[in-house]
Amino acid sequence: MRRSSWFAFGLAAVLAGVLAGCSAKPTEMAAVPNGNRFVQGGDTITPRLVRQLAKARGIVAYPQPPHVRPALVRLGRELAFDKILGGNHDVSCMTCHLPRYETGDARSLSIGSGGTGLGPDRTHPDGINIPRNAPPFFNLGAMRHLFWDGRVEVDAHGHVSTPAGAQLTPQMTKVFEFGALSAQPMFPPTSAAEMRGSSGNELSGFTDNDVTQIWAGLMHRLGTIPKYRRMFEQAYPGTRFDDMNFAYASNAIAGFIVNDLTFRNSPWDRFLDGDDRALTQQQLDGAAEFLTLKCSICHNGATLSDDQFHNVAVPQIGPGKGNGASGLDDFGRMNVTGDPADQYRFRTSPLRNVELTGPYGHDGSIISLRDFIDHYSNSDEKLMDYNPAQLIAPLRSTVLDNKSAVIAERDTLIVGVVLTPEIEDKLMDYMSALTDPAARNLSRLTPRRVPSGLPIDK
Repeated sequence: MRRSSWFAFGLAAVLAGVLAGCSAKPTEMAAVPNGNRFVQGGDTITPRLVRQLAKARGIVAYPQPPHVRPALVRLGRELAFDKILGGNHDVSCMTCHLPRYETGDARSLSIGSGGTGLGPDRTHPDGINIPRNAPPFFNLGAMRHLFWDGRVEVDAHGHVSTPAGAQLTPQMTKVFEFGALSAQPMFPPTSAAEMRGSSGNELSGFTDNDVTQIWAGLMHRLGTIPKYRRMFEQAYPGTRFDDMNFAYASNAIAGFIVNDLTFRNSPWDRFLDGDDRALTQQQLDGAAEFLTLKCSICHNGATLSDDQFHNVAVPQIGPGKGNGASGLDDFGRMNVTGDPADQYRFRTSPLRNVELTGPYGHDGSIISLRDFIDHYSNSDEKLMDYNPAQLIAPLRSTVLDNKSAVIAERDTLIVGVVLTPEIEDKLMDYMSALTDPAARNLSRLTPRRVPSGLPIDK
């Protein structure tokens, strides 16, 4: 399947999930044709019934990803792990997306440039945190919106929008092979807090918005390393390195993510492919709960995300994004669109391998998956009663008193949702069926060395 066909398939699957979810009410899912009937706490749940429920919700098998030429994968993998893209050579893309933590860092909020240590042990001498949780890299090739606020996005016609505006030129976007994902890696290296550093290097004198100069500076760095020049020209046959821009590097990292971090062999995938024995009875029961509750109105399609934005009443912790009177708030999607209706909305998280990817929420304020599921039950009360003791000590005092404002804008989909412990148990059983066994150990991804010779975080 050609890349364009694969991306269109993924997009169609997500859109189908949205349409199916919006047109089917939970109460209409209780009865299905051919004699199978789902009675809460009653009849045995069958594979046939669960497939019918999944189809009604627009939940489909994940499409076969495109073939990515090996030279592009190798280049992207080494760029992702190489601290040459960090302003002070102290951080790489994978510093916050470590294989040992399933492409996250097991932190509520990441620590970028200037930090020491890795994962939960990472610290910053000035206590600086990135405002949002580091999302996992799994199956991103089929997503139309990237970052929690969707500031990198691709429309149905393939047009990519980013914070760079016109600085992302047509000459750059023509390089992109993997939709929005090809553009996403262009931006963390431009952020002083994340990778560029605020002092001590030739890139630190720019602002985060001076992306043209930063990208040119990064390509100059890469061009001083003969091995990178060779790798780029092998990955893009017929193009001289001196004629390339940073979009070639970003697209290569995306190719690595698509090739090495697309997982479609979970028990749920095998079930959708027709294997009646792929799920345990407990997982089947959990799937039926998930598919008849409101969960699957937003978590649908091939990725189990509607690729849209919702306010699910998550507590706000950390430094925020400069919003509100305090400057410590985070208005989410509104920062991209300018629409007040988007205040406190964040992108629906894909659920593939979700049991591996905590903490949860745009700022990682809820540590365990079970607690995040429970948060949807009487979410207004859960937000008001939020206990910061679950956070690491430096973040406990950062919980923002914006709870009433968040609740006032809460998505009506979750208003009135009440989950019993028994239902939450079943939902946890279903979540366990979304884990591909190959995602549990990603140590194979880490290269032994990178062309710059800098140390590798792993």
